[in-house]
Amino acid sequence: MAEGRPAVPAQLRRDLLVEAGHRCAIPTCRQPTPLQLEHIEDWAKVQRHEFANMIVLCANCHARKTAGQIDRKSLHQYKANLAVLNNRYGEVERRVLELFATSGQLHAYVEFPGTFEILLMYLLRDGLLTRLPPQGGMQVEIMGVPQAVQYALTDTGRAFVQRWSKAEVVESAAEPEDS
Repeated sequence: MAEGRPAVPAQLRRDLLVEAGHRCAIPTCRQPTPLQLEHIEDWAKVQRHEFANMIVLCANCHARKTAGQIDRKSLHQYKANLAVLNNRYGEVERRVLELFATSGQLHAYVEFPGTFEILLMYLLRDGLLTRLPPQGGMQVEIMGVPQAVQYALTDTGRAFVQRWSKAEVVESAAEPEDS
């Protein structure tokens, strides 16, 4: 830490780490540690620690930002995308999106037990994921619950994942809640 710079308050540090899921905020980077807090607009310019201007990066991506390989506009977009993803989708849903983004296999499918569908509820409701018909037309069920269900990205879901992994604007497909 630079001399004379105050430490990042513990609650702000915690909020930033939670926002990023305790991972590097760049969706295609999966370096687990060490994580560092970075000012999007440099500390030398803003002279304050604020949630809206800070992001969690791994040491590698932090060095890339410092070297100018990752620009501020991209970091602002990563930050905005974190808000969309984290305020709408649960941990399992974010991991499904991450799996498609990091594998590059946007036409593949994931398989879950039928009882897990509630964990994918918003991806299904928002039209990013669809339930595939049973292979061969047969579904194994126990007490009316499918034992395995396959899910694939829709065209909308593939576009969402492609935009997210490139740090382009992603928007929730969610309908506004009734107030």
